[in-house]
Amino acid sequence: MVQRWVRRSLWDVVPRDHRDSPEALRQRQVVTVGVVLVGAAMLGLSLRIEPGNPWFYPATFAMAVIWTAGAFLSGPLHLGRIASPRDGDTLVRPVLSPIVLGLALAAVFVVGGLVVREVPWLHDQVRSVTDFADQGALPLLVLVTVVNGVAEELFFRGAAYAAVPRHPVAWTSVAYVLATLATGNVMLAFAATVLGVVVGLERRASGGILAPILTHCTWSFAMLVVLPLLFG
Repeated sequence: MVQRWVRRSLWDVVPRDHRDSPEALRQRQVVTVGVVLVGAAMLGLSLRIEPGNPWFYPATFAMAVIWTAGAFLSGPLHLGRIASPRDGDTLVRPVLSPIVLGLALAAVFVVGGLVVREVPWLHDQVRSVTDFADQGALPLLVLVTVVNGVAEELFFRGAAYAAVPRHPVAWTSVAYVLATLATGNVMLAFAATVLGVVVGLERRASGGILAPILTHCTWSFAMLVVLPLLFG
C-alpha cells in the first residue's frame, strides 16, 4: 500500500502533452536564467538582514514577487494530475498525498535536527534562521513562509523545470540549491537539496506545480513551528 502510494506520488509519470515550441522554450530559458541571477542576489540580501529588522518582510515579499513574475513571464504553467488511488485509470489533482509527503519529510528533518543540534557549528547555522521566528510575529511569518513557498515552486518547478529539456529534476534541484547558497547558510542549502529532489520528482510524476507547492508549504510550515522548539 505504502509502496504504491510512493510510486504514484513520486515516480509513475502520468500521460500529458506540455511540450513547448522551440521559440517558447528559448523564451523560458532566457527568462529563467535572468530570474535565477536576480533572485539569488535578492535571497542572499533578504536573509542577511538582522532578525527583528523591519526590512525583512518587504525583502522577502519582494523575493516572492521576483519568483512569481519570472514564472508567469516564462510561459504557461500546469497544475498536474496523478493516478487516483481508487482507480488507476482516472487522473485527479494531487492534494492529500503531497500534504502527507510534506509532513513525512518534516518528520525526517525533525529527527535529523536532534542530531544537528549536538554539533555546535551546525546548531549555529540553524539558529541563525530560527532567530527570525523568535523575533517575528507568527501570523506574518506564516504568511511569508506560504507566499515564498508558492512563489519558489511556481518558478523552480514551473518555469525552470519546463525550460530544461533533459534531466529537469536534477538541474532544477541544482539551481534551487545554488540560489539558496546565496544566503551563505549551509543548512539551508542542505534542506534545499533534499526538498528540491522530492518536489522535483513530484513535478515529474504529476506534470504540474500543485503537488510541489503543497509539499513545500506543508514542510515549510512544519519547520517554522518545530525548529524553534528544537533549537531554542
